[in-house]
Amino acid sequence: MATVNVAIVGTQWGDEGKGKIVDLFTPSFSIVARYQGGHNAGHTVLVNGRKFILHLIPSGILHAGVTCVIGNGVVVDPLALFAELDELQREGIEADGRLFISERAHLILPYHRDIEQAAEAGRGEQRIGTTSRGIGPSYEDKSGRRGIRLADLAAAADADGALGDAVRANVALRNRAVGGDPVDWRTVLDDLRACWPRLAPLVADVSQLLDDGARAGKRIMFEGAQGTMLDIDHGTYPFVSSSNGTIGGVCAGLGIAPRLIGGVLGIAKAYTTRVGGGPFPTELAGDFGAALRESGEEYGASTGRPRRCGWFDAVVVRYAARVNGLEALALTKLDVLDGLPEVKICTRYRCGGEALTSVPASMPRLASCTPELETLPGWSRPTAGLRRFDELPAEAVRYIERVEELTGVPVAVVSTGSDRHDTIIRDDSVVGRWLA
Repeated sequence: MATVNVAIVGTQWGDEGKGKIVDLFTPSFSIVARYQGGHNAGHTVLVNGRKFILHLIPSGILHAGVTCVIGNGVVVDPLALFAELDELQREGIEADGRLFISERAHLILPYHRDIEQAAEAGRGEQRIGTTSRGIGPSYEDKSGRRGIRLADLAAAADADGALGDAVRANVALRNRAVGGDPVDWRTVLDDLRACWPRLAPLVADVSQLLDDGARAGKRIMFEGAQGTMLDIDHGTYPFVSSSNGTIGGVCAGLGIAPRLIGGVLGIAKAYTTRVGGGPFPTELAGDFGAALRESGEEYGASTGRPRRCGWFDAVVVRYAARVNGLEALALTKLDVLDGLPEVKICTRYRCGGEALTSVPASMPRLASCTPELETLPGWSRPTAGLRRFDELPAEAVRYIERVEELTGVPVAVVSTGSDRHDTIIRDDSVVGRWLA
């Protein structure tokens, strides 16, 4: 078996189907490591008709014997974590001894949710569209050097002076920012310390764990939560998440060396979706966009929010290929396009008479862009459930080939349905070699 470690990154605005691909590939790996985000992400995995929705815990947890880790780049809400563990246990999935969380990971606490809800309400029509689960404010505390980490909670097992001081100061900031009935910092501290007995067995030096595993020849898959266009630095700022979902986030969010990343696979939906506010050049308004949403079941796994839908944007995926150094693409939800008389791809943007082949940094400029769309014939023969590339309709093959031409990245994996087995992996591709 090859020893390459592979990073899985989203190439659009998230919701590309990373959870399914991670789950599908997991049998070829010993460790699955999540490097950024919070419990706002929702990875949906369908296994033999059973649906699993994972938020914090890597999708690899569904496979017995696989170690899953949550890195320091992730922000962790203890109660959300416990709820997810309880749900997995009810489904017969045991995580004990297989799940570890970095001692350097920052915590999401109740006052973070209060602050985010107030901030979103105050933005009015300019609201970002966050999930209001406290993720952004937790990252703000991290950058502001006032965050609370699992290591801080561990140290408070003997003496809570420093932890109590930090909680008191942060709650005071919350009370000034939010107004209304003040929160009692002592209650927050007591509730936080009550979480420790259950958290303690999960806490580890994840950087050391991964380095030891790599030196022992164990294969590692690195799992991101959001897509490239939601990256805090490289996405459609400020309509982004608060962390780095691109390839650089792997090293920073897990404490590993770049040399440990042996391959990078980008996940792209066969069309485009996004949740929340912000420019979306290929968005389809009206009945057709709504029909695509219903056909693709485009509702958030974590929140149930309807996703905005549009044609495949090759400008976005080409940009993601450059930022992440993609070696291959997994094209998901091809079956959702079945039966359409024609399908379209955005090849470039037109903005003020200028043709753009990359995503502009300015959001007013991106918002003024119109997509240049290329029309291809659709396919009437269904792709749903197909598992061999040579079984695909000729028109679907041409669509895939055009995606490859426009993005500059070979399509190595094609998803033709929700179940983990409804997938085509091209044997002659780099992915076929990674999994051999």
